[in-house]
Amino acid sequence: MSQKRLFVKTSETEASRILDILSNAFEEDGFPVATSEIDEKADVWEASIYADESEIADLRERVAAVLEPDFGALAIEYEDVPDIDWVSKSLEGLKPVRAGRFLVHGSHDRAAIRPGDLPIEIDAGQAFGTGHHGTTSGCLEMIDEVVRRSKPKRALDLGTGSGVLAIAVAQLCNARVVATDIDPIAVKIAAENAALNEVGARIKMRTAPSFQSRIFKDEGPFDLIVANILARPLISMAPELVRHLAPGGSVILSGILAEQRWKVLSAYNVQALAHRKTLWREGWVTLHLS
Repeated sequence: MSQKRLFVKTSETEASRILDILSNAFEEDGFPVATSEIDEKADVWEASIYADESEIADLRERVAAVLEPDFGALAIEYEDVPDIDWVSKSLEGLKPVRAGRFLVHGSHDRAAIRPGDLPIEIDAGQAFGTGHHGTTSGCLEMIDEVVRRSKPKRALDLGTGSGVLAIAVAQLCNARVVATDIDPIAVKIAAENAALNEVGARIKMRTAPSFQSRIFKDEGPFDLIVANILARPLISMAPELVRHLAPGGSVILSGILAEQRWKVLSAYNVQALAHRKTLWREGWVTLHLS
């Protein structure tokens, strides 16, 4: 099915505000949102949201409704999106990323590995998580700190995406790692990445749409749970997530916009977890609680 892009032309400052509004309004629907610079000198930017052709009419009305209180009646344009693997294409020119002791790199950048690095090779693919996004790099830095100190025996990567966080944990310690995602394609790619990084035998990958899946009961409770998802799902799943945490265990949470931080902390404080540290990256935060 062909895809469409809805977009508004605006300034850099307003594009950033629109991105936050659209992210908050549509994060649970799974519609990708983005901003891009069109003309640097004239300060022209576009804020975009993507959807299948069958969804575009309803989505256009919803976008207009959520933007109207702050921006009035904006001109919302749309265009067809060419049938291109934009994830692979957009990652072609990305450089290796350092986060803590980790170096996340593509196969073409193996020469960037230095003595003392913990390299994780992730090529462009269909699953989220290459280290370039602030949520992923923040998680990697926090994992480096927490795992070195606590040496978990059982760990869970919830919403594994590319598998990069599960791979990081497996590289740092001998934990029994479980990595789950609601998307079977992501689980397949994560398993391939784990094998590529020579930790496949130590990570159990599973498609799991909810905490009702048997894998959590069979493999838990976990000394470390990492969840790089989005703020609203993290808040709603707080009671179940903490139920699968071993006494004295740690939780690392990300996918949280800076302004959502207190809501997420409150949800987990109610579950008797205390805030230990926050990392701030590119408008996003990563939280450590225990």
